[in-house]
Amino acid sequence: MSQTFIKKTEDFTCEHCGNAMRGDGYTNHCSNCLFSKHVDVFPGDRAEACGGMMEPRTVLKRGETYIITHQCLRCGEEQSVRVRDDDNFEALLLLC
Repeated sequence: MSQTFIKKTEDFTCEHCGNAMRGDGYTNHCSNCLFSKHVDVFPGDRAEACGGMMEPRTVLKRGETYIITHQCLRCGEEQSVRVRDDDNFEALLLLC
């Protein structure tokens, strides 16, 4: 099992809101509703068997970067990712 980032360029349809997402190798959540899917142990490895939906819970600022914390609705694990330029601003505000 790798502990380094693995770039995976994958398009996907959000299982929460149905939004079609075009992946760029760093995309891991829906830019519309901000939900993600619990598929990685380490970013990009697709080694997590849980597969639960990751609900966006909070957004915090660390330095000049904004971070979304997701919690898996199936197993409860939390993961954090950077906010993307194309993320839905109104959805981000609801997490504040």
